[in-house]
Amino acid sequence: MNNDYLVVLFKNKERYKIIKEYRSYKNAFNCFNTKIKESNSVIFEIKTENGREVDYEISLIQKSNKNIIPIFKTDELGRNINIELNDSNYSILKLEKYKIPEKLYSINDGTKITTEKLIHDKLRGDSLKLVSKLNNKIIVQNDDIFNLYSLKSTYDAGRFLSSLESYMINNDKKNCLIVNDSSMSQKKYLYKVLTDLGYNKDMLYRTSTTHLKDK
Repeated sequence: MNNDYLVVLFKNKERYKIIKEYRSYKNAFNCFNTKIKESNSVIFEIKTENGREVDYEISLIQKSNKNIIPIFKTDELGRNINIELNDSNYSILKLEKYKIPEKLYSINDGTKITTEKLIHDKLRGDSLKLVSKLNNKIIVQNDDIFNLYSLKSTYDAGRFLSSLESYMINNDKKNCLIVNDSSMSQKKYLYKVLTDLGYNKDMLYRTSTTHLKDK
């Protein structure tokens, strides 16, 4: 049996992965909508890979049909652009931005976690937590307990704090103090406290975990 409908993930406008194939439009449409709901729930998404900007989109595709209505998308300049595939055997029915969760590397236990899990594990309860950044590190402080997380770059660390702050405001959560920009004296204090706790000094001063790579 032929599968006439595909749910496809695009990366920087090129086909990256076929998520699933279907015989019926209804099943394909339901899968597409489920993926969109998953995307909308992501708090902090991937925006860079190997030092380069990356953009993901998800699409519902059908084997070509001359009666399909063209799909248009507004670009950065507000122009309506007709969305087409290089493969004339298929046509795009729907195309939406897709968010993949960015993961933080836990320096304390060597695991990778999503923002959602960090919130669940470390930012619950009534006690006030302090969340700040030090270069590409995120510091979660609960009284005298410190948890450190590493991101790809200082840019991603800043994005994380902005995303977390928006989430906290939108969900009326008031148990976190988020510090976007630490003063020089605050940074010196953090370096001293963290090195006294046994964290590697060279690691703390590092600003990135990734290097620009050729495609």
